[in-house]
Amino acid sequence: TLNYDIMARFRRRTCIILLLFILFICSIMMALKTLRPDRAGFGDPFGLGLLPELQQRTAVLENKPNSLDRIQGDPVTHVSNFHSSAINAMKASMPPVNKMEEELSSPNYNFHVFYYSWFGNPQFDGKYIHWNHPLLPHWDPKIANNYPKGRHNPPEDIAANFYPELGSYSSKDPSVIEAHMKQMRSASIGVIALSWYPPGMADENGEPTDDLVPVILDFAYKYNLKVTFHIEPYKDRDDRSMYNNVKYIIDKYGGHPAFYRFKTSTGRFLPMFYVYDSYVTIPEIWANLLTVSGSQTIRNTPYDGLFIALLVEERHKHDIHRSGFDGMYTYFATNGFSYGSSHHNWASLKAFCDSNNLMFIPSVGPGYIDTSIRPWNNHNTRNRVNGKYYETAFSAALLVRPEIISITSFNEWHEGTQIEKAVPKRTGQIVYLDYKPHKSNVYLELTQKWSEKYRKEKEQWLM
Repeated sequence: TLNYDIMARFRRRTCIILLLFILFICSIMMALKTLRPDRAGFGDPFGLGLLPELQQRTAVLENKPNSLDRIQGDPVTHVSNFHSSAINAMKASMPPVNKMEEELSSPNYNFHVFYYSWFGNPQFDGKYIHWNHPLLPHWDPKIANNYPKGRHNPPEDIAANFYPELGSYSSKDPSVIEAHMKQMRSASIGVIALSWYPPGMADENGEPTDDLVPVILDFAYKYNLKVTFHIEPYKDRDDRSMYNNVKYIIDKYGGHPAFYRFKTSTGRFLPMFYVYDSYVTIPEIWANLLTVSGSQTIRNTPYDGLFIALLVEERHKHDIHRSGFDGMYTYFATNGFSYGSSHHNWASLKAFCDSNNLMFIPSVGPGYIDTSIRPWNNHNTRNRVNGKYYETAFSAALLVRPEIISITSFNEWHEGTQIEKAVPKRTGQIVYLDYKPHKSNVYLELTQKWSEKYRKEKEQWLM
């Protein structure tokens, strides 16, 4: 009897241990499944999402040394060869266009998204650009002394409150441009409003990017997207230089099939130019360029177009009208930050535009946070509220029945307005924000949802 009891207890203990072991194995399997990145479905190796810095590398890069320390000889030659091999391999792996067309949402050419090509990293640019943005001091020295100074140190410490799924990428990386175009098309966006400086010019933290425009146009064309130009406030911008730069853009890029033209009510197809910080230049200077009687007029010439000014304060609407602009946009993704960015003012702005034959283009955004570069600017943070902030902005925009809606932004990471895919990341003292509990593509999905809603509602407006 004693032996029987001992054997029975032994069997029970063995069964319990076996059951616990099976449960442990199942838990491990579930955890690994949870860690699987969203992009894995597109052919990425399992676990790549846990190493964002590696995500910008395509399969061809496995043949390339993993560290810049291994590169010897002329770095320019290596970078050139790297570009060439990456592009060739990428072309070989590209799915047929007609297959992509079936899988992606149709582009909505009334949805424009602001896009920045100013990012760089050592693999493509020899150094980090913009990811290492400095911390900007407050204009009041007493306040500035209470906040940290210095620069960010990529790839772990970047100048953003969120972390890109593609890592601290280079805007020159063909695989990154490809991924961006695919994300835009998946969101049913139709037009890229490309941040642009004249050749040889850049913002104070960047480097010239005009050479990249042909590549962006080519990739945009592949995905049936269009490109318009968001002209930045470059040094000495005035009526004469604007005429020359608009001429340069149209002469050099106007023949490309991805170059955006808007069909006006009179049946003309005109290029469109967003003009950032237009209010810095007085209306009289703009009128020289944008009115028929102006001394530098661009009207009724081969370089005529639709010029859209930035409205910040209410008084700017009268300046915009006097200047000869064709419309206005609001850019900022901070509801309440300025008159133009406040949703409750959009109805009166639309009414003003309608009565003055102007186009009103409201700018919607998913949220705002720029404390990674302006640590003193907490009061302008706008929480994303798991996508609700974005949807509220879209709802406000649709109420005024605009011809075009602009989105701030696809990838302005410094100001936390991006809809590009982001991933959770923790490193040292830094914990980046993320899109949880949603997936990394949640803002692309929301954009696609509202694009379809806009299409349906616009059909009703026209009826």
